Amino acid sequence: MCPASVLAPETWNDLRAKHEARIDAWVQPWLRRRAAGHKHPVEDFLFDYYSHSPAQLRRWHPGADVRLEGPGCETFLRWRGYRAFGDTVGVDPVFVRRQETLVRALHSLLVATANRPPLFGCLGLHEWAMVYRQPASERRHADWPLRLGSSGTDRVVESHQLRCTHFDAYRFFTVPAAGRNAVRPAADDRERFEQPGCLHAGMDLYKHAFRLSPMVGSGTVADCFELARDIREVDMRAAPYDLVELGYEPIPIEAPAGKLSYIREQRRLSERAAPLRRRLVVACESLLAGFRCPRREGEHDGVDGEA
Repeated sequence: MCPASVLAPETWNDLRAKHEARIDAWVQPWLRRRAAGHKHPVEDFLFDYYSHSPAQLRRWHPGADVRLEGPGCETFLRWRGYRAFGDTVGVDPVFVRRQETLVRALHSLLVATANRPPLFGCLGLHEWAMVYRQPASERRHADWPLRLGSSGTDRVVESHQLRCTHFDAYRFFTVPAAGRNAVRPAADDRERFEQPGCLHAGMDLYKHAFRLSPMVGSGTVADCFELARDIREVDMRAAPYDLVELGYEPIPIEAPAGKLSYIREQRRLSERAAPLRRRLVVACESLLAGFRCPRREGEHDGVDGEA
């Protein structure tokens, strides 16, 4: 890895405070809903589905090859992947080397996805396929009605070709819906199917970013989280649920105008995802370049801090 830059306390404290304020705008409403026992089918998703907790998202990391000096920098030693370098603290190069398998796997998936032409014909039908011929009691969002009712929802699925390429959406299809999908994505062949037009592939940039923490700075993680929030909104506006009460106007993909609207949104979000995907590819390549270098003086196996 490149020689580390050193941030003075006034600089990194300011960056940390701005990051925490940015995240608090998303986390505080979630905390209030949780305290009141309320669930939100759109805004809760990123906290419920992904393994990165709000506290972890709020935690600021400068990224690999950045070290912090001054009062308070020692608090970072409580967290996984940090170590002291004399009077400074930064990401431990030994920890980074231990992540080589993860970094290589993510790099390979991100590059394969970026190099594949985007497809815009799925029409967000994955959410419809998740409730196809399903009893109301088994629906994930049973508190919210289906816009077209059960039979109307089933007719929409039956009148379209399902084209989901994303395993983590496909695996939630009902059994009869899974058999109607054009492809059979699996957990071990994501590189074969992932494509940049897929909204869930864009949403998963958040997952890839936080899995690279603290090697990737928190600004990248937050940017990917913000994109994922916007994708989730479009995802659920195109879903079969009636969420007008929450302020979400539906994208009626069962109608020609709705199809065109969904494809426009899909293209727009795909274009937003592309530079973030590229940023993660570059970050992985920087880390991979470091794996080819010999250990620097002072690198040694140590004890990782808390996650």
